[in-house]
Amino acid sequence: MRIVYWNIRAGGGKRIEAIYEQLLKCRPDVIGLCEYRATPASIWLGEALAKEGWGFQLNAASVKTPAVNAVMLASRTPLTSVHLRPKPPEPRRWLFGRLACGLCVGVMHAPNFVTGRKKPYFDAILDFARRWRGGAAVIGGDTNTGVPPLDGNAAAFHTWEWEWVHQLARFGWADAFRTLHGQTTAHTWYSPNAGNGYRLDQAYVNKQCLPSLTEAKYLWGSTHPGQRRDGLSDHAALIVDLAR
Repeated sequence: MRIVYWNIRAGGGKRIEAIYEQLLKCRPDVIGLCEYRATPASIWLGEALAKEGWGFQLNAASVKTPAVNAVMLASRTPLTSVHLRPKPPEPRRWLFGRLACGLCVGVMHAPNFVTGRKKPYFDAILDFARRWRGGAAVIGGDTNTGVPPLDGNAAAFHTWEWEWVHQLARFGWADAFRTLHGQTTAHTWYSPNAGNGYRLDQAYVNKQCLPSLTEAKYLWGSTHPGQRRDGLSDHAALIVDLAR
């Protein structure tokens, strides 16, 4: 089974058809998107994916505020929303569903630090990770954080941000990429001014899911040789492969 997580940047805009083609090339079973919106481009993408076989979808975007970033999940097989209690993470930036095979898949998009909502969001994720007893699960997306120095300049992260990653591990949720690739450096986003690279996109698998993890890798979107790495999005996509 292949899961692709990708921050498509501001709903996709004029890049949406190329984003769609890139997703097709990845041949995923499940797609988790960040910065999906209720704008014409994102709506078109959801409909195009449904026609191509990803007809089971969960969507956190709202037509009342179409330009607000949200997340979405799309699957080739039945996908049922799983509601969390007592307090789920920020609803626009979190979706969690159970596939017909029993695996649970979640997509997350952490708010930026300046919003003041990042720590409460992280706390809600930790509460979920600590409480979850529902079987094999994987959650992934744009966390807007990392563990320095491998994931970027330490000055960009607060201690509680990278401690969040360590706390997830203590609760039994392993960073898929680090589990398979150790100390390998990988950057999924570059600061537009200084050009510094960061690994801000991750997937975490719990103990029940970990034995099935076979690959976790990053892919920058491009439509032709020589195109800028951020030609389709300022984030690289994360591909997670699980043995069926």
